[in-house]
Amino acid sequence: MVAPTGPLFGTDGVRGLANGGVLTAELALGLGAAAARVLVDHGEFTGRRPLAVVGRDTRISGQFLEHAVVAGLASAGVDVLRLRVLPTPRVAFFTDSLGADLGVVISASHNAMPDNGIKFLARGGVKLDDDLEREIEAQLGRTWERPTGSDVGRVRPYAPTVEEYSAHLVRTLDTPLAGLRVVLDCAHGAASEVGPRALADAGADVVTIGAEPDGLNINDGYGSTHLDRLRRAVVDEGAHAGFAVDGDADRCLAVDATGAVVDGDQVMAVLALSMQERGRLVDDTLVATVMSNLGLVRALRPAGITVRQTKVGDRYVLEDMRAGGYSLGGEQSGHVIMSDHATTGDGLLTALHVCERMVSTGRSLRDLASVMTRLPQVLVNVPEVDRARCDSDPEVAAAVAAESADLGEEGRVLLRPSGTEPLVRVMVEAPTPERASAVAERLADVVRRRLALA
Repeated sequence: MVAPTGPLFGTDGVRGLANGGVLTAELALGLGAAAARVLVDHGEFTGRRPLAVVGRDTRISGQFLEHAVVAGLASAGVDVLRLRVLPTPRVAFFTDSLGADLGVVISASHNAMPDNGIKFLARGGVKLDDDLEREIEAQLGRTWERPTGSDVGRVRPYAPTVEEYSAHLVRTLDTPLAGLRVVLDCAHGAASEVGPRALADAGADVVTIGAEPDGLNINDGYGSTHLDRLRRAVVDEGAHAGFAVDGDADRCLAVDATGAVVDGDQVMAVLALSMQERGRLVDDTLVATVMSNLGLVRALRPAGITVRQTKVGDRYVLEDMRAGGYSLGGEQSGHVIMSDHATTGDGLLTALHVCERMVSTGRSLRDLASVMTRLPQVLVNVPEVDRARCDSDPEVAAAVAAESADLGEEGRVLLRPSGTEPLVRVMVEAPTPERASAVAERLADVVRRRLALA
C-alpha cells in the first residue's frame, strides 16, 4: 500500500484514482478493518456483533473495492449486509432503518469513472465527524488482535427493491405530479433504475437520459456536471423541466423549460419559500455554505428567512442543521438536505419536491427560480502560496477589509485556503463581472506577493 503524503480523508471521505496511487484494494481492506476497530471502541455491543451496510455506485472499480472493504469489516468481527448498487442517500436510509452501526458508500460521486472513493456513515445514516475519521486513519497499519472462529463477521446480501425506494420517495409528497413532463439525467449512475421509476410513480411523464450504466460510462458527458445534453433534451421534448443527478445521486441540478440552468442556490430558494409557506422551515432558517451566492441571501431576506453559512462541504451543512434542528440546507453544487425525509443530500428527493412546487403553484420553474438573481461571481486560484498564513497575514487582511468596505452590500469577498494544496482561492461577488474580476485580481496579487513560498 502506498503511504499517503497528506491527510487521507477529505470533505467527502477518501477519494482518488482507483487502483492507482493511494486508493487500492489494500487500502480499502485496511480502512474496513480500521473503521470496525474504531466502531467497537466507541460502541456497546455486549452479546452481539456490530452491523455494517455497504453500497456502491455503478463504476467498475467499485466491485473490487466493495469486496475489499467488506473483507476488512468482517475480519474485524463486523457483520455486513451488501446492498450492491444504490444511491448514497439510500445507503444512508438503510444505515438508519436497519439499525446498522456503520454505513459504507463506495463512490466518487460526480468524478470521472477512473476515480472512486470510500465514505463512512455513522449510526442514523449521517456522515462521520472529523475526529472519528482521524481515528480510523490513525488505526491503519497498527497491529491488533484479530477475532477467530465464530467471532469473525458474517457477510450476507441484502437486496432492497426499486419499488421500496420509489415508494419511500413518493410518500414524502403531498401533491401528485400529474400533468408534468420532465427529463431526468441519471449520469449512468446509481439512480438509473430508481430515478425514472420514482418520478413516474409520483405521476410525472418522464423522459430518461443517461440511464444505461455499463461500469465505464458513469458521469461521462451526463449528470449534474455535464448539463448540455439535458438542456437540449428538455427543449427538444417540450418538457416543463429537467433534472440531473450525479453518479451516486446525492446532488441535483435543474434546467427550466427554456434550457436555462437552475443551480443549487436557486433550488434552495424555491424549496425554502415552499417549506416556509407550509410551516415546515424550522426557525425560518436555511443552512448553506460560504460559497452560496449573495443573491440567495437577498432573495430570502424579504420573506424573513435567515441564511446561515458554514464551511464548504455538505457534511458541515448537516452538522449545523443537526445542531440547530433545521430542516433545509445545502450547497450551490446541488447537495440539498431535507432533514424531514433524509439524512444526506438526495438528488431524487430534491427533484420530486421542486416538481411538487411547480404543480401545487401552477408556476413554471423559470418563474419560481426568478425569485433569486445571481450576482456575478469570480473565483481566482492562487497556487504555490503558504495557505496557513492566509488568515493571519496583516496586509492580506487589510486588503480584504478595504475591498469589502468598497463593495459594501453590493458584493462580498471570500478567501479560502485549500485543505490539501499550497493554494488560496479568492472569490468575489460584485454587481458586474468586470468589477468582480478587477477586485479578485487585485486581491490575488496581494496573496501572491505576501504568501509566496520561500
